[in-house]
Amino acid sequence: MSAHSGGGESWTVCRGPIGQDGAMGRGETDHDDRLFVTDAIRIPRFELSESFTASGGPGGQHANKAATRVELTFDVETSSAFRHEVQRQRVIDRLGSPIRVVVDDERSQVRNRDIAQQRLVAKLRGAVAVQARRRATRPTRGSQRRRLDEKSRRSEVKNQRKRPRHDD
Repeated sequence: MSAHSGGGESWTVCRGPIGQDGAMGRGETDHDDRLFVTDAIRIPRFELSESFTASGGPGGQHANKAATRVELTFDVETSSAFRHEVQRQRVIDRLGSPIRVVVDDERSQVRNRDIAQQRLVAKLRGAVAVQARRRATRPTRGSQRRRLDEKSRRSEVKNQRKRPRHDD
């Protein structure tokens, strides 16, 4: 699909699923053409939706005419990439659904697509990660002593600020 807004201000080029030509780089793709997030989560490319628009900003005619800005959308709720419902719910709780990544860092549409996919992977990895629980530890004897010494010092400072009492 291609749409043009009058006066040459903005172009929108929408394309459905990312096909075979979607270059990934840095080992982010796997042999079965899925976006590799973790060993348990691999997103089929047809579940990703891309749209391209003019990025604007500096760059002259190229920036104004070429549709290099990439918007990558991934619907977590309907995805088949999650084996475990717990992971899906964790991602929805932390990032919501759908997840949207917008990139217009580079002048190249292909490079912006790669960056968008890498950022989506990074977001998903962060959302799926389970944080280790803090193990409660007892304060050391030295830290307890220092805390009580500091409390005594503060108490003494505050007592020095009081008016002297007349004991008659």
